[in-house]
Amino acid sequence: MTALDRSREFAGKTVLVTGAGKGIGEATARLMAARGARVIAVSRTRSDLEALAAAIGCETVCVDLADADAARAAAQAAQPVDLLVNNAGMVELQPFLDTTVDAFDTTMAVNVRAPMIVAQVCARSMIERGVPGAIVNVSSISAMIGLPLHAAYCASKAALDGLTRVMAVELGAHGIRVNAINPVVTLTPMAEKAWSDPAKSAPMLARIPLDRFVQPDEVARSIAYLLGDDAAMVSGTSLAVDGGFLAG
Repeated sequence: MTALDRSREFAGKTVLVTGAGKGIGEATARLMAARGARVIAVSRTRSDLEALAAAIGCETVCVDLADADAARAAAQAAQPVDLLVNNAGMVELQPFLDTTVDAFDTTMAVNVRAPMIVAQVCARSMIERGVPGAIVNVSSISAMIGLPLHAAYCASKAALDGLTRVMAVELGAHGIRVNAINPVVTLTPMAEKAWSDPAKSAPMLARIPLDRFVQPDEVARSIAYLLGDDAAMVSGTSLAVDGGFLAG
C-alpha cells in the first residue's frame, strides 16, 4: 500500500481509543487520524485530551474507566464506532507479599473490566447495525512472563489475553475480529516510571535480541495493522511486539 493509500486507509471509519492521552494510545490516535479515521479519544486527563484535540481534531471523552458505570456511559455516548482500541491501563509496583487488595482490584478494574465493558457496548452496537468491526486489546508480554513487583499487572494482562480469545470466538460470527497486542517495555510515561532504574532495565534489555525497548509509534503501527483489511483473517491472536524477547 502506498503512502497515499495509507492516508485514506480508514476513511469513513470511526475508531474509539481509550487511554489516548499519552503513550501508545496517543500515538494510535494520531496514526489513525493520519490514515483517515474519525477518532474519539478517551482519557481521564482533560489537559491531555485538549492537547490531542488541538493537534489532530479528534473528539474527546474525559472519564475514569475504573468506574464501571462511567465507563459504560462513555462507551454508549461514543456510538456508533467501527473500531475499538482498548489501551487504557495502569500499573502499581508492589512486591507480591505486599500487594494490597485495593491495588489489585483497581488494576483489574482498569486493565480488564473496563476493556470488557467498553467492548461489550461497541460490539452490541456493531451487531445491531449489522456491520463488521475490529477490536484490539492492548496487553503486554507481562501476560506471558512473571516480572518482579508486577503481580497485579501481570495477572491483569494475562486475564486480558484470555478475554480476547473468548471475544474472538463469540464475536467472530458477527464479523467482529478481536486481537491482543503484547509489547515489550514501551517508552511511555508509565513505563519510564516503572523502568527508570538502570539496575532494573539493564537485565531486561539484555533479554531483547534487538537490544532496545519499543517506541509507542511502533506499537501503534501494529495496532493499525490488526484493525485494517490487511489483517482480515487475523483474530484471536496475541501479537508480540517485543524485539524477539519471547523467542529467547
